[in-house]
Amino acid sequence: MTTNDWIEQAVTTAVAAVADELDAFSRDLHAHPEVGFREFRSVRAIGDLLARHGLDLETGVGGIPTAFRSRIGSSQGPQVVVTAEYDALPGVGHGCGHNVIAASSIGAFLALAPLVADGRLPGGVTLLGTPAEEGGGGKELLIQAGAFDGFDASVMIHPGAVDAAAVVANAKRQVVATFTGATAHAAANPHLGRNALDAAVTAYQAIAQLRQHIVDTDRVHGVFLEAGTRPNIVPERAVLEFFLRSRSVDSLLALSRRVENAFRGAALAADVEVDVAWDTEPIYLPHRLNRVLAERFSERSAPRRSVVVAVEDTGQPAGSTDVGNVSQLLPTIQPIVAIGAPDIPGHSRERADSTLTPDGRRAILDSATALALTAADVLVDDDLRAAAWAEFRAAGEPVRVGDLVPLAPWPTFPTE
Repeated sequence: MTTNDWIEQAVTTAVAAVADELDAFSRDLHAHPEVGFREFRSVRAIGDLLARHGLDLETGVGGIPTAFRSRIGSSQGPQVVVTAEYDALPGVGHGCGHNVIAASSIGAFLALAPLVADGRLPGGVTLLGTPAEEGGGGKELLIQAGAFDGFDASVMIHPGAVDAAAVVANAKRQVVATFTGATAHAAANPHLGRNALDAAVTAYQAIAQLRQHIVDTDRVHGVFLEAGTRPNIVPERAVLEFFLRSRSVDSLLALSRRVENAFRGAALAADVEVDVAWDTEPIYLPHRLNRVLAERFSERSAPRRSVVVAVEDTGQPAGSTDVGNVSQLLPTIQPIVAIGAPDIPGHSRERADSTLTPDGRRAILDSATALALTAADVLVDDDLRAAAWAEFRAAGEPVRVGDLVPLAPWPTFPTE
């Protein structure tokens, strides 16, 4: 039996043995969704699952209460990190399928653990729990804490509409504009007031007009957080929050300048003050694709998935993820695994419920198997590691957020 054959057999058998546990765990997370940095119950559930298999869980990694780590194998030799997400969306629950992500990553780790522990696979494997992907940038905070240092590859999957071994992700940053004017009686003496809401509306409209003159892959979308208190009081305070997305950091920064001009121009027009606060949450960097690892994942998925696209980069608009920050430091993949009908929208209750179907269970098992096999290949295949790193370095040096813009303030984490 070749090395490839016995690894395939061992991993496939191990994933099948924990199939019911992984499905039950995914359903449990779906039934008890927790938003970013509040995933206390979810982390306990993960710890309980690992404990049943004799594995320890270290919580509070990087000073983040709901970040965790479990390590197996040697600190010498090649190293792979399998990342897990488990936060939910407010009001929607697991509408981004993070319950499937966590179950798949745990399944891959459980399949690899005995092979690494007894030395049949060299090096080490780490399961790293990364909270608050939906807002808060848990991976970026863990990068700053050094939790991603020393690895040869980072792997995880994400549910979606199609099977794709690699997809682009845009850079993203956040901005909050606070307009401050002066109150007055809106009927008796409005001339004495300075209307902050007028400024916010003008800014919103200016940014809406800006959308006609940006590239198709850029996105600017925002909401009013505050807009006054009563109709008969000239609003002295109005607050807007926007997300900006772009294919590259340079184009994101250029877009940022244009958006800030809209805020400041609107304040000038309304004769009010404006405070523009960038990046109260970490910036998400664009995903640096690694086709070498993506194609290996595609090969490892092929026996189980009918269609696996090696690399999908259609030039269409894309979302953003803090996996992008990891991909700027080391070879990284986040394949998409199809669940349900292609027209199920992301961040929806329909997407959340699709994870409970037989298709959702199959996605967990297929993903856990392909992730484990890809990670095993990284550990045993010197040429694969070298090629992955060569492709990474061909795209440039590692990039950290702090090299580009001032870091977001370190958050104050909630307690349970």
